[in-house]
Order: sequence, then structure tokens, then C-alpha cells
Amino acid sequence: MAAAAATAATKGNGGGGGRAGAGEASGSRKKKGPGPLATAYLVIYNVVMTAGWLVIAVGLVRAYLAKGSYHSLYYSIEKPLKFFQTGALLEILHCAIGIVPSSVVLTSFQVMSRVFMLWAVTHSVKEVQSEDSVLLFVIAWTVTEIIRYSFYTFSLLNHLPYLIKWARYTLFIVLYPMGVSGELLTIYAALPFVRQAGLYSISLPNKYNFSFDYYAFLILIMISYIPIFPQLYYHMIHQRRKILSHTEEHKKFE
Repeated sequence: MAAAAATAATKGNGGGGGRAGAGEASGSRKKKGPGPLATAYLVIYNVVMTAGWLVIAVGLVRAYLAKGSYHSLYYSIEKPLKFFQTGALLEILHCAIGIVPSSVVLTSFQVMSRVFMLWAVTHSVKEVQSEDSVLLFVIAWTVTEIIRYSFYTFSLLNHLPYLIKWARYTLFIVLYPMGVSGELLTIYAALPFVRQAGLYSISLPNKYNFSFDYYAFLILIMISYIPIFPQLYYHMIHQRRKILSHTEEHKKFE
């Protein structure tokens, strides 16, 4: 789950759909880009996704101005949030068919972790939807994805403004902890309701002789943030130094 927030940084080759850290391993190796048709498709995909997350951002601002309060703003953008976040599943397909040079496994993990957070926690446990923590990760996701999809779009067009590149490799410093905090607090708020309702849990005895405790599963997910968050965060700090320092050096020689 924590890995999903890592989409704020890394991968600067303009792959148009790969997630965090999936493509920078190329380092000294230069990978062949997608063909003309694949590039056109990826540009359209990233433009649509950028527009979608902008709709979510505008929806949040309009709802806040109308209500005069930031509480329960989730309901004002619930449908587009579900649509465009679920639409990120196409990124797994992009990696699988090879039009984006990123790891299918890593991309699947990062996309599915957000989809899980959205559908298996926030959607499934109605009681947490009014929690301020939901707004915390929604804002972090929204800003991150507007920057990320813009980054991919301009990279594919070979015209990447420095401001977007800087934002992609800098704003994660705030957005990543913000998103992780919102996710953790939301899962924590969902735990009592999951236990009370026995949500998604399977009890013995049953004909499959199998049991599953969703409550315990969510606790394990929360614990998994402890080793994952620091590793990814420091990795992204390292990537920022490498990418932006390289850009500054390149400017000096121009």
C-alpha cells in the first residue's frame, strides 16, 4: 500500500504509464521507445488521465467553496475518483504488452494497492468515508497524478518543461508522507467496523476448510508500511538528487 504513494517520483524516460521506480533501472542502458501508434495511444491515455485528475481537483475546490468546510468532501468526487483510479489498471496492461518499459510485477503492486485502498477499504467501509484522513490521501493522490500524467505526456512529446520535472521529483517530499498518513489513518478507522461486521472474513467450519480474517489482514497491511515507507522514501530522495543534478549539469553545458 505504501508503495502506491511512490508514484510522485522516479522514472524519467517518458514511458507514459509506468509507476514509481519501475523504469529507472535502465540507467546506462537506453531502452527503445514505443512505436508511433503506441506513442499516440499513450499520449491520449495520459492526457485523458491528466484531465480526469484535474476534474477531481476542481471538484474538491468547488465542493469546499460551496460548503465552506473540508469535512466529507469525498462524496463530491467519489465517482470520478473511482473511475480514474481504477482506470490506472490499464498501466499493468501497458507493461505486460511491452509498450511501457516497466516491471509488470512492480506496476501491478503499486496500482492494485491504490485500487485496494479505494474499493476494499474506503468504498466497502461506508463509515470511514466522512473521515478527514480520506481527504488527506485523496489530495495527495490528486496532486501526484496530475503531475505524473503531465510528466508522461510532455515526455512522450519530447517537450518536458523543467517546472513539471522539478515538481515530479520534489513535491513527493510532502505528498508521500501525506498520502501514507491518510491511508494508515483510514485503515485504522475502518478496523472496528470491519471486526463488527465480519467484512470479507471467512470463518470455520466450511466445506473448503479455509478461514480468513480481514481484520487481521488489514493490521498486517498497516504493519507492512513500517519497512516499506522508509526504503521507498530514501530511494526517491536519491533519485531526486540524481535526476535534478543531472538536469542542472546539462543546462550548464548548453
